[in-house]
Amino acid sequence: MSFVLWVMILAIVTAVTCALPGIWLVLRKQSMLTDAISHAVLPGIVIAAVATGTIQSPWSIVGAAVMGTVVVLGAELLESTGLVSGDGPQGLVFPALFSIGVLLLSTRFSGVQITESAVLVGDLNLAAFLPLKIGNTLLGPQYLWVMAGVLVLNVVYLTVLHTRLKLIAFDPELAQTMGIPVKRLGHLTMLVVSVTITAAFNAAGAVLVMALMIVPAAIAQLLSHSIHGMYLITVGVTVACSVAGFWAAYALDASTSSGLAFFYGIVYLAVVAATVIMRKLRTPRTG
Repeated sequence: MSFVLWVMILAIVTAVTCALPGIWLVLRKQSMLTDAISHAVLPGIVIAAVATGTIQSPWSIVGAAVMGTVVVLGAELLESTGLVSGDGPQGLVFPALFSIGVLLLSTRFSGVQITESAVLVGDLNLAAFLPLKIGNTLLGPQYLWVMAGVLVLNVVYLTVLHTRLKLIAFDPELAQTMGIPVKRLGHLTMLVVSVTITAAFNAAGAVLVMALMIVPAAIAQLLSHSIHGMYLITVGVTVACSVAGFWAAYALDASTSSGLAFFYGIVYLAVVAATVIMRKLRTPRTG
């Protein structure tokens, strides 16, 4: 199989991996947490890369997961004071962590092989450059298997805890009354999100990973009123936009993750426009 096709498969797997946990963030109205965590993981990745000599190390995921947890716990701590509410706590915590990461990257740890472009939008082509070989058999990019492993992790987590997550999303008070550890599962979900964002960092950077995680679920929410339907639409939109965005970016010699995000935006705007038109057509005219 050619390198280009391997990169396309990597784009699809990465996009689906990000989109699945995004469903629950959208349902719980926590979409901006993705932005906060994706920026906050940078210092953890930089420090782990310095310690191990490579950004591909599993320790990068550990370091980033710790930083993601700091965002969630720090935001909760600020909110508990009653002095800051809404998205304010997140807005105070993640810029500080991101700026620390940028300072580390541009000064003391400037030798780390992470460019500003990679931090912002990632690079799927570079991520797919290192192949995985067993004997004389080429099994595709190493990074593809990393993302496939995270995809399996996400599927298992969301499947095992589906009922509890659904109850927490729609009626957290009832879930708490039934003895479901709402806060603990919330932290665990954020840990899964942190791991996913870190794994996708090479492909989508700190900015575009939010589009990969949130936009497909937002589209699905407009088109479906059931969790099962949201899953199907999310995966369908993700695969379709990944293929279209990849080939458009390939033809234009542009960033692959940017191509994916662009098509996500086009589809979302089209769905919003169609939804508004359909609602107007269904509204009975008076007079």
